[in-house]
Amino acid sequence: MTKAAELAKMGEVLTNSQIGGRRNMVINGAMQVAQRATSATGLGSSDPAYQTLDRFRMNIGGTSAGRFTMAQVADVHDGFANALKLTCTTADTSIAADELLSLQTRLEAQDLQQLKKGTSDAEKVTVSFYVKANASATYTLELEDENSRRIADEFSVTTNWTRVVKTFGGDTSGSLGDDNALGLSINIFLHGGSNFTSGTFSANTWESVSNTTRLSDNQTSFFDSTDRTFFITGLQLEVGSKATPFEHRSFGEELGLCQRYFQKLGVGYYAANGLGTTKLSTGFPLATAIRAAPSSVTAPTSQFHRSGNQNSSSATIDSIVLSHNSSFLNLRLTGFTSVTDEAPHVVYNNNEMSIDSEL
Repeated sequence: MTKAAELAKMGEVLTNSQIGGRRNMVINGAMQVAQRATSATGLGSSDPAYQTLDRFRMNIGGTSAGRFTMAQVADVHDGFANALKLTCTTADTSIAADELLSLQTRLEAQDLQQLKKGTSDAEKVTVSFYVKANASATYTLELEDENSRRIADEFSVTTNWTRVVKTFGGDTSGSLGDDNALGLSINIFLHGGSNFTSGTFSANTWESVSNTTRLSDNQTSFFDSTDRTFFITGLQLEVGSKATPFEHRSFGEELGLCQRYFQKLGVGYYAANGLGTTKLSTGFPLATAIRAAPSSVTAPTSQFHRSGNQNSSSATIDSIVLSHNSSFLNLRLTGFTSVTDEAPHVVYNNNEMSIDSEL
């Protein structure tokens, strides 16, 4: 490459990126971080959305008979260490109209202001990712914003790793709030019933969400046969009309970004203050500031014990409050015995706690 061509290429990359910042707006696009688990089996319509890899959830609509596994694997495209793999373990050959299955990642609105969405200067965006499967298939990629506006296109998957690149025009309608709420979802639809295919699919056009036109006319059902697979890694969303090379981040940086939405606290002793005779107030420093007050703090039964009385407590969480710029978790625990009101105590946390602040 000549010097002139090299400079031109550099200018092209800068024009289509966030100058002075990160190009890729997707967190954990290289599928590195899996705080919850590295695999989950027997998943279906009644299971929680988040299972394995951070920032990636399964949206399951209806009551499909289909079941699948979700795992972090090392069968990857060159330059990546991990991929997300879905495997159909129970087929669904009688698809109900309301069935829907999608892989989704959600982006915070305040991190998307560079899109200038809802203005006359709205920016084009490019989505890119690497995929493969055990058999050729056609699925639907969609961007859906907080205003229930969407743009979509179909893409093909083969048995070899292939980079999918889709560029979408800027949306001059529907501005995004500058806050910590949901701003945009990237949806990869893998399966759907007739409620989502009965209309005429409109590709590459921003429009209000209408379920009848949600999926491509050529949509493959992921549940059409047992052992069907879907692999993905290197998911990137960036400003502009060019797909630049995937922006790799260190594991430590990616983990910190993920912990804004979900993190675990380990075993330890913590100072506490008595509240009446059955409650204690205690606090836990967080690995990083989380997005908002947790929607849930999951702790096993009999996890919290008052020091000196470790085997007699069945204390549970009574209330949750964030402080110190969302970097400190204050818990009020109830169910203790013989607590001295307004006196110092020590709480022993004997298991991991899961702190969930997902969008």
